[in-house]
Amino acid sequence: MSDDQTRVQEFFTARAADWDSRFPDDGPAYAAAVAELGLRAGDRVLDAGCGTGRALPPLRAAVGPSGSVLGADLTPAMLREAVRAGRDRDGQLLLTDVAALPLRSRSLDAVFGAGLVSHLASPAENLRELARVVRPGGVLALFHPIGRAALAARHGRPLTPDDLRAEPNLRPLLAGSGWRMTSYVDEDTRFLALAVRED
Repeated sequence: MSDDQTRVQEFFTARAADWDSRFPDDGPAYAAAVAELGLRAGDRVLDAGCGTGRALPPLRAAVGPSGSVLGADLTPAMLREAVRAGRDRDGQLLLTDVAALPLRSRSLDAVFGAGLVSHLASPAENLRELARVVRPGGVLALFHPIGRAALAARHGRPLTPDDLRAEPNLRPLLAGSGWRMTSYVDEDTRFLALAVRED
């Protein structure tokens, strides 16, 4: 395991047990972001970096019983919390790194990534891997339940222009990774960037 993977695991392992209780009001924001993916019954979707699986119930509701929902995370403790919360009933949980997904190319219709980009060791390479597993025309949602400025304030740090989620940084990052950004929202109450998988 790389140093970056170890750091991510250590960060989330230390926070896994009380993760959901720290953010108890995020459910509606997750559901609204999932709705913007435009999923249909029978679609196949991945929650990349699923953590405790907060997106899995709305993803399952969107694709219905005939759809496929996968939740992938690098941290065993987060997946244990997802199981403890019963969210494994809404999707299959995979202990894996989004840098090397055990999925066939073009096998998914969409990827949902909450709080994902800032934890990617190699953002361009990792976003290319997400593009690999999504069919052309499939959708990527990069989401956070609060916007960049609110998140920076929460952590007591300034908002900097080198933030990967800033639109001038994220748009070319996605474009160079096989995605075309179709919408971008950065408000106090949410961050959501949607992109389509290019051919």
